[in-house]
Amino acid sequence: MVDSLAVRITIRPMVADDLERVHEIDELSFSAPWPASSYRFELFENPAGRLWVAETQLAGEEKKVVGMIVVWLLVDETHIASIAVHPDYRGRGIGRKLLVTALKASFGWGARMATLEVRGSNLVAQTMYRDFGFEIVGRRPRYYVDNNEDALIMSLNDMDEEYFEWLGD
Repeated sequence: MVDSLAVRITIRPMVADDLERVHEIDELSFSAPWPASSYRFELFENPAGRLWVAETQLAGEEKKVVGMIVVWLLVDETHIASIAVHPDYRGRGIGRKLLVTALKASFGWGARMATLEVRGSNLVAQTMYRDFGFEIVGRRPRYYVDNNEDALIMSLNDMDEEYFEWLGD
């Protein structure tokens, strides 16, 4: 476990040098992780893809990627495709910082709503999304191939200036 007082987080766009670490975080976070090639595709080939990482630097150490988010900008909607934080860094608001960054940037690019799928059993993530104003709007039966668990579809409508004032940083 990492001392939370020593952790300062910077959110920045993902670059090629981050791909190995991002895939490692994905594998530690999900029972059905994306293949490494998917992140490379999102970063270099998907015109709708927008990717960020959370980075920290402890005293005397090199910078280290500790979280990531992938969103797809689809006309006026942003779809949160993946978000994860390394297990050693969870519970410190890093996921929230990543989500704020992605939503604000997406709004700047014209998105006025956001959607995502989340496991029905992932109550921690659902709570975070609800804190952002997302609501459950549907279900995708047997969405997750590793165990046939349903996905809950969550949506955030009416992203506007007032929403971001409410959201703050």
